[in-house]
Amino acid sequence: MTKLPRELAAADRNRDDVLAVLREVLPGSGTILEVASGGGQHAAYFAAALPGIFWQPSDASRDRIALMIERFASLELSNLRAPVQLDVGADIWPVEAPHVDPPVTGIVNVNMIQVAPWSICQALLAGAARLMPDGGVLYMYGPFMRDGVHMSEGNAEFDRSLRARNPEWGLRDVSDVCDAAAQAGLKLDRIVEMPVNNLSVVFRIEA
Repeated sequence: MTKLPRELAAADRNRDDVLAVLREVLPGSGTILEVASGGGQHAAYFAAALPGIFWQPSDASRDRIALMIERFASLELSNLRAPVQLDVGADIWPVEAPHVDPPVTGIVNVNMIQVAPWSICQALLAGAARLMPDGGVLYMYGPFMRDGVHMSEGNAEFDRSLRARNPEWGLRDVSDVCDAAAQAGLKLDRIVEMPVNNLSVVFRIEA
């Protein structure tokens, strides 16, 4: 197995905490689209843990698509789909109906929006609202600010390091994300405090 980049190893550490929330909020049927699946650790783990739903991994990077194909080759999970290349900023995603059956009823996005421009977060929210039916769930996980304040000094240092790498990156304020979600047609369902000063933020589509 190809060695995973260091930043992908975090997926192995947070998977059980994330799964506990997913069990509570995800629909019990349909296809769950994972946006920015990285090396596929979450996809493999969650598909095995949630056999009643189909899991569709995706990523914008061809290299990470290759990592997933390698990782999934030895697995026997009938509900784990082959990864697809997905540019969140595209006008049409490759998983929009009728290309995926059953249709997407939930979207999971872990640790992406802080390493992307704000426009990508907005595109994710708009895509979720466009793609899913009423009752659809968007689950987002990662480090956030709350009302302009970092949740820890470690988060503040992480934010500074991201902005030094790319001025368009950085931790997002959960209030800004909720406002943008509302504009896209998503309603906040819950915010769950997670270990190591992260949050799970859950949105639903309601008529």
